[in-house]
Amino acid sequence: MLSYNQIEPVVRMALAEDAPWGDVTCESLIPVDAAATARLVARESGVFSGGAVFSAAMTLTDARIRVSGLIGDGSFFEAGAVLAEVTGPAGGVLQAERVGLNFVQRMSGIATLTARYVAETVGTAARIVDTRKTTPGLRAFERHAVRCGGGSNHRFSLSDAVMAKDNHLAVLTAGGRDLTEALREVRTRLGHTVHLEVEVDRLDQIEAVLAAGVDTIMLDNFSIEQLVDGVALIAGRALIEASGSVNLDTVAAIARTGVDIISVGALTHSVRSLDLGLDVGLYMAHELAHEVELGSGVHRP
Repeated sequence: MLSYNQIEPVVRMALAEDAPWGDVTCESLIPVDAAATARLVARESGVFSGGAVFSAAMTLTDARIRVSGLIGDGSFFEAGAVLAEVTGPAGGVLQAERVGLNFVQRMSGIATLTARYVAETVGTAARIVDTRKTTPGLRAFERHAVRCGGGSNHRFSLSDAVMAKDNHLAVLTAGGRDLTEALREVRTRLGHTVHLEVEVDRLDQIEAVLAAGVDTIMLDNFSIEQLVDGVALIAGRALIEASGSVNLDTVAAIARTGVDIISVGALTHSVRSLDLGLDVGLYMAHELAHEVELGSGVHRP
């Protein structure tokens, strides 16, 4: 789960970006004694993520705003469902609206897409995982959304594990140095809890990498036939990750090859935000004045 310490600075930064010197529209148009109730409504079906982030956008704008009835992160919902209710000063609700929606729409889009990938792997042992292809500053939010969709997380940062890719290996073996020997030396310098993963792009690289005692081998841009051969060759001696050319049309076949992990950059780098809206009713001195639908997911810029 996301912690408030992760949520608060990111949301504050987004609110400051959106209203650096206040919201001149609300300050000009909305009476200071106007109160509002609002509903977060789904315009399409999906998997929810970002409830705590949406709430923080509201309460950090105005501590008097209350968010209730939030559905749980990871919950599936149909179009038309009410996902949360908001009450409080109208100016604050309207000011926080766009930022709150931006977060929850994107996070729910990631969760929904992840759930589609996970559904394609049912009946196999393969796990769908994300990559570091995340929006700068939003990695914790986006990776939380992947988990909400039933996926798993890869290493969070460059500090978490050793992952030797083709360019790393080219430098490591410069001058004709033996790959196995070089990787064994790396292994001896690592702490016993540090995971070592190595990328290969050809079947004939596998034995040399396995001989170094690596934990995971990434089979990069292998065909289905090559993945089958790679799984047979590795034969349980290391975890097997498939990467590259993964999409909703190919992921089921990749999962059936017997790989342990399928990394999918598309979960975060090319996802479509889900269409959610905030339907707001305005009240004066707690008396119903009029109801307006602001439909922020579609109608508000």
